[in-house]
Amino acid sequence: MNIVKLKKYKGFDWQLAASAMAIFLLGLLLLFSSRYPHNLDYVMKQLSWFLLGALLFIFIVNMNYRKIVGVASAFYFFTVFLLLLVLVFGSRRFGAQRWLAIGPFNFQPSEIAKIFVTLFLVQYLAAHKQFRAPKHIFAAILMTVVPFVLVLKEPDLGTALMFVPILFVLLYVWGAPVRYLVSLIACAALVSPLGWFLLKDYQKERLMVFIDPGIDPLGAGYTIIQSKIAIGSGGLFGKGWLAGTQNQLNFLAERHTDFIFSVAGEEWGFFGGAVLIALYYILIKRALRIAERTDDPCGRLLAVGLVAMIGIQVVVNLSMTMGFMPVVGLPLPLVSYGGSSLLVTMVALGLLESIAIHR
Repeated sequence: MNIVKLKKYKGFDWQLAASAMAIFLLGLLLLFSSRYPHNLDYVMKQLSWFLLGALLFIFIVNMNYRKIVGVASAFYFFTVFLLLLVLVFGSRRFGAQRWLAIGPFNFQPSEIAKIFVTLFLVQYLAAHKQFRAPKHIFAAILMTVVPFVLVLKEPDLGTALMFVPILFVLLYVWGAPVRYLVSLIACAALVSPLGWFLLKDYQKERLMVFIDPGIDPLGAGYTIIQSKIAIGSGGLFGKGWLAGTQNQLNFLAERHTDFIFSVAGEEWGFFGGAVLIALYYILIKRALRIAERTDDPCGRLLAVGLVAMIGIQVVVNLSMTMGFMPVVGLPLPLVSYGGSSLLVTMVALGLLESIAIHR
């Protein structure tokens, strides 16, 4: 009986799990430092969310991913309901209405939307893999536009924009004609200037600051300037754990969430930052291998969609902290403080392992 049970987990990707665990543990060290000396509460909360995420991970690994994809439409409409709910009853922080409260806990429906929208797109595209008609592409776009608009209303520009590359990656892997995808990109490029008029004032400021942080060094440009100073001052091996001046003297804003990589750059230097990036590379590479090895088109679509969801966040967050992209407020998966992001990433990892096992 035990041998039979072990055979069930033969396809389990231990390198994927180990790299994710290593990233999380490094993230705890960074979180401890970023909130030092008032750090224990944050670390304990993050550990609590991780334990809940671990339970979800184990549950999903033991379930065939096809069953989860089969009920993706219910998840999607539930997500849309939550996104509508947060616009009416959500709590407001820093000028954005993104959180719903359940007792003592707060969570972001927009984080959940990333994975549930991905699941729904996979369900729909996999069901129509034999007939790649333009109407199916249009339907997939419409499915994405609804949560995109609702998340943008919160406002949460970073998460809303996440839906776009995920959609294009899924359409490409699904087999949508390249001419359609090129046409969509061209249309998006033509209408994108109109998006300027839909942005909030602070979002416009972030874009202008990206071009020249010096135009508002004590306002909108302050965080990115301090982030670049922190990373640059770390040198090759950093100033040492708990010894970062930009971090410990509170010059660095949002250092436990969106700008936590700046703490790594300052305290661990280029070497420490490179180790963290290498671990993400291993995680993404193993996830892509899972997608490559599965014979199920649905499993391949889902794996690639999840890789896009995690990988794009990593690239955008790192680029943001180093000044290569505008600040859009995306967390660093498994590292940034926050229960919603951590749980969603753990669910994504569980689905990847389920694909590896049940391929």
